[in-house]
Amino acid sequence: MNYKKTVLFVLTACFIAACSSVPITGRSQLLLVSEAEEASLGLQAYRQTLSKARISTDSGTTGMVTRIGQRIAAVANRPDYRWEFTVIDEGKTANAFALPGGKVAVYTGLLPYTQTEDGLAFVVAHEIGHVIARHGGERMSQQLLLQYGQAGLNAALQGSASASTLETVNTVYGVGSALGVLLPYSRAHEYEADEIGLMLMAKAGYDPRQAPNFFKRMLAERKGGKTPMFLSTHPADDARIQKINQLIPKAMTYYRR
Repeated sequence: MNYKKTVLFVLTACFIAACSSVPITGRSQLLLVSEAEEASLGLQAYRQTLSKARISTDSGTTGMVTRIGQRIAAVANRPDYRWEFTVIDEGKTANAFALPGGKVAVYTGLLPYTQTEDGLAFVVAHEIGHVIARHGGERMSQQLLLQYGQAGLNAALQGSASASTLETVNTVYGVGSALGVLLPYSRAHEYEADEIGLMLMAKAGYDPRQAPNFFKRMLAERKGGKTPMFLSTHPADDARIQKINQLIPKAMTYYRR
């Protein structure tokens, strides 16, 4: 078997072995990185972010975010994750993020848009949705497969796998990992996190009917000339609100006060 065939065989085998299913939605996804690798990268990025941030000391706000986060994490069926919920005291920043391994942060500037605990629960559940769906790892894998495939093809055309090619693969893996952690999620991932989040918040006892109101308030702000940061990293429009509304009847089957 020549090297070109070997590369194709290895890539195909990796593709088949790495196929997984997203919780709740059941979508098939490609994952070439382990959860341990994801969690390690997530923890590094989380610590780096918090080292430069002002952490809220408001016990009421931090207690509310932690309580909501823990209730939702309890129904996310991932007790192996080390869930951690932090409030960053930046009133002008309306944003939230989640990192692999269960690290979630909410900026105080987002609270005027969530308004109620149900509204905040949607945001937290949405972020938890990204985590349990392993969207970060999926993006890392897509980058890795793309770059690795290119490196492998170059080596195949040369007829041998040189040390420089292997070094390139390792370097690309690092770049892909950084991109996977730091880049905004795709629209498809956003929609999927919405669906997962709606089901989780409902299972945790929060009213999913409040989810559209959060985005309506944000979109109204954008129409007024200001774009909340959350919309920069979480693309939203009327179509997204419509999709959420279509999912609410399903979510309501899980909702119990």
